[in-house]
Amino acid sequence: MGRSIHHPLGLIYKDESSLCEGFVLFSSIGGDFAVLIDVDGNEVHKWENPDGITYGYLLPNGNLLCRTNPPKENKFVKDVGGSSNKLIELDRNSNVVWEYENPMIHHDFIRLKNGETYVLVFDVLGEDFTSKVLGGYLDGFSEYILGDSIIRISQKGEILEKIQIYDHLDFTQDVICPLESRREWTHANSLNLTLDNNFLVSFRSTHTVGILGSENQGFLWKWGPGDTFHQHHPTQLSNLNILLFDNGSHSKSLEHSRVIEVNPFRNEIVWQYSGSPPNSFYSFNVSSAQRLFNGNTFICEGAHGRIFEVTESKHIVWEYINPYFVNSLRGDFDTNQVFRAHKYSLSDEVIVNLFR
Repeated sequence: MGRSIHHPLGLIYKDESSLCEGFVLFSSIGGDFAVLIDVDGNEVHKWENPDGITYGYLLPNGNLLCRTNPPKENKFVKDVGGSSNKLIELDRNSNVVWEYENPMIHHDFIRLKNGETYVLVFDVLGEDFTSKVLGGYLDGFSEYILGDSIIRISQKGEILEKIQIYDHLDFTQDVICPLESRREWTHANSLNLTLDNNFLVSFRSTHTVGILGSENQGFLWKWGPGDTFHQHHPTQLSNLNILLFDNGSHSKSLEHSRVIEVNPFRNEIVWQYSGSPPNSFYSFNVSSAQRLFNGNTFICEGAHGRIFEVTESKHIVWEYINPYFVNSLRGDFDTNQVFRAHKYSLSDEVIVNLFR
């Protein structure tokens, strides 16, 4: 979807009758800050870090756990989307109270109650994998392919466990989209825990969402190719359904995005939100969806910095355009892109502790 340079920024619309009250957290990709705003679009808190804040979320103690901008020198991940050099925890005054440096970390992370952290990392796979992986196109990196792993690190940054996701993939089924580079096999862009503590992951390059057993027993569920395209941010709802942002890029029809709720037992879409006309809602990459406690769905159309909230009946009750433009990570244009946004209720523990 095209955007006029004269499009209003900040708060566009608010319907207080159906709106879920709270605060919204987001950051501009490539920037060095994250902001928390109220539903009137006012900035109520800001975190800053010289290494960048590409994406983060709030911890129960009110601190911000976030990843920085990409490493400056690493040939394997240069210009690879979602790459970061550090994972850091910032207190309310932007002081770094914890950090983990690893130029291969990317996209997503989970802080556990015991202080340990799961993190997605890239692995450089050898020729044995390169020769067997199907799909994609060559772009000068044919000597290796990046695979995805999950590592669990201690509070001291020690690697306690590593799950190599690529060991559980199928060369004939997990095929790279023909319009994507062979530089990466799966490009995992999301990591969450299910209600029974298994891993819920999203693979952009293969159009796949899956539940991976946390005891390294392989995939318990996989779904997506032909039904979703380059999706982001699957989360499990209390009814065990999976909510996700279906970007719709590289699909076989008119490219448009949707937010869909999938019943994983029947592999059936039971609810969806799309634009009217369909391509009026479209984000080629990034983006997220969150089911709120009142049943509304909070959506980040990340490519355009558009963040909005819809009711179950698909009525837009809040709409906001990110006004914080930064120089892109590639340095050739300004952008207000948002990888993912989160909404917190007024009584949420993270908000209470942040403002205590």
